[in-house]
Amino acid sequence: MTQLNKIGVIGAGNMGSGIAQKLAQEGLNVVMIDIKDEFVARGLSTIKNLLQEAVERKIFKPDQVDQILSRIEGTTDFNAVADADVVIEAVFEDKAVKSDLFQKLDAICENKTILATNTSSFYVREFAQQTKRPDRFVGLHYFYHPAKNRLLEVIPHDGTSTDTIEKSMLISKLHSKTAILVKDAPGFAVNRFFVPFLNEAARMLEENLANIPTIEEASKRAFSIGMGAFQLMNVTGIPIALHAATTLGNELGAFYAPAKILESQVDKAENWDLTGDVDETKMDTIIDRFWGVCLGVAAALVDEGVASIEDTDRGAKIGLRWIRGPFEIMNKIGIERTYTVVEAMTQRYPDFKMPAILNKQKELAQPFTFQFVDLAVKGDIAYITLNRPEAMNALNEEVFAQLADQFERAEKNQAVKAIVFQGAGKAFVAGADIRYFVQKIKSGQIPDIVAFTRRGHELLQRIENSDKLTIALLDGLSLGGGSELALACQAIIATPAGSLAFPETGIGIYPGLGGMLRCALQVGPELAKYYVFTGAPISATDALDLGIAVNVVAPSAVSAAIDELVAAGKPDKYRPRTIPDRFQAYVSIGSPENVANLIKGQALEGVDAGLAGKISKIVGYKAPLAIQMSNEIIDQQIGKSIPDAAEIELERLSDIFATADALEGLSSLGRRRPEYKGA
Repeated sequence: MTQLNKIGVIGAGNMGSGIAQKLAQEGLNVVMIDIKDEFVARGLSTIKNLLQEAVERKIFKPDQVDQILSRIEGTTDFNAVADADVVIEAVFEDKAVKSDLFQKLDAICENKTILATNTSSFYVREFAQQTKRPDRFVGLHYFYHPAKNRLLEVIPHDGTSTDTIEKSMLISKLHSKTAILVKDAPGFAVNRFFVPFLNEAARMLEENLANIPTIEEASKRAFSIGMGAFQLMNVTGIPIALHAATTLGNELGAFYAPAKILESQVDKAENWDLTGDVDETKMDTIIDRFWGVCLGVAAALVDEGVASIEDTDRGAKIGLRWIRGPFEIMNKIGIERTYTVVEAMTQRYPDFKMPAILNKQKELAQPFTFQFVDLAVKGDIAYITLNRPEAMNALNEEVFAQLADQFERAEKNQAVKAIVFQGAGKAFVAGADIRYFVQKIKSGQIPDIVAFTRRGHELLQRIENSDKLTIALLDGLSLGGGSELALACQAIIATPAGSLAFPETGIGIYPGLGGMLRCALQVGPELAKYYVFTGAPISATDALDLGIAVNVVAPSAVSAAIDELVAAGKPDKYRPRTIPDRFQAYVSIGSPENVANLIKGQALEGVDAGLAGKISKIVGYKAPLAIQMSNEIIDQQIGKSIPDAAEIELERLSDIFATADALEGLSSLGRRRPEYKGA
């Protein structure tokens, strides 16, 4: 699959139309099929209405909506997907209907076509068996609303080929989904603990433990969510909750079976009444019940190999928008309390057994540890993936330590010729974890920041000087420390979604991991100052034209580009180069004279008035001390070796992080525009 020319979506209801919309929004051509013209028309109308709402919210411009709609073809002719690369089924949850559909698609579609089911209730393998291509059959479970929710469960069955799994993960990335790999099991990963969460709320109501408002409030507090269990059922449909619980109960036993009150509420065809008073005296008891069920089920599914603890947490945080995943909650409340609340559920529900993973963790008396950096070797290429998409792969002490460990493993592997660094989800690496810096400043532990940064420099220099070819795969946003990691690699391959940027001066600090140094060595100190002072992004195209990236390719062509680069050998990333004419105005902005003018707030010389005004305004919002210190460091680094230049950055770290502006900028990020005092 060198590229995706066409994707089919069968079903024009809320899920099908939402999937089609998301695919088209990300530039993919879609054929949406339903059995009646009016169903197709309704699906297209739903898409148009949602896109119009997006225009009103200034997410899209009208011409963008026109382009999105032009990529969607609605039809009742199933032959329209005969040559599709992938066909995704999104019809209602009826096993016979789905089975008949896949038999029909199997007969119509070309040999290359991957067939996928969006089922949430049935085994993927049951539908794969209806086809003559079980190796090219997979589950792609979307979450409501699929045009907005980033989570996608990729569910191979035992017969799904490795090639199909890899293509499914690529498809996920191509339409900006964060994929978690899940075993073909009842409820998969997220619904396995989410459905019991809803069901337990109904059970507590049935037992008269508390009224709806009290249980609702407890559910929100337990998982730090905006909508509680009953409101969620009202919004998504109580019959859906009943159907899901019934399916799990049939497959897994009485613990998962629906509460009787859930069945009666469906019979009444009414929503839950959320009005009434909250009884605070019952809050802790109800929260413990919710934790006992959800944390226990999460541990059980990991025990069974359905998903990893990391993907289980990602599923909760990305798909359900929990602040913390189940295993993060276990760490927060402690393993002892976790064990106690789950043990209470094993006593209440005899068919629910204590998961072995909790027994082991209780014996260890330690919190769970999470793997955020993965290593996979394919042939002679090692892929190191920063796999923390819910945090945009942000760097902290733990991530850096794991990055160093995986890099060392890859370097020691004699079969490996090249090491590729990549990020999971939409970002390569969105810089350092700002919370770490804020905590250290407030606790007076700035030396810890310096030590952390020094370890970072040491790792990046090892990456830069490795005997193996090190490659940054820039397939998404990269900020701050992420851009510095990419620049430390011996080569950068980007996709059109890739970019570099240094936003640090806007949050009161300067790029401290060699970004100023390595940028200046490639494009000159003047242009480096422009990018550091303004935080302006360097797009994939700009990076290629400036010689920072060696290639820009479509995501589907990345593997071939890596192979070509490895065959060609290490490029000289610090070779002399000519800066293209279109960047010369930015070079002028970084000249000594204009830098002095920027710092003093004076007019720029030799720069177009419109551009000069724009740049002056942008820099005016940055931290003055950070701008001044960045300028001094870049000047002092000229002509120095990389280790010596790195020391210049490290020597000033204590000074910059001790400023009031640093705390102001870091603390205000994402909340408000910082107010800098120059102190």
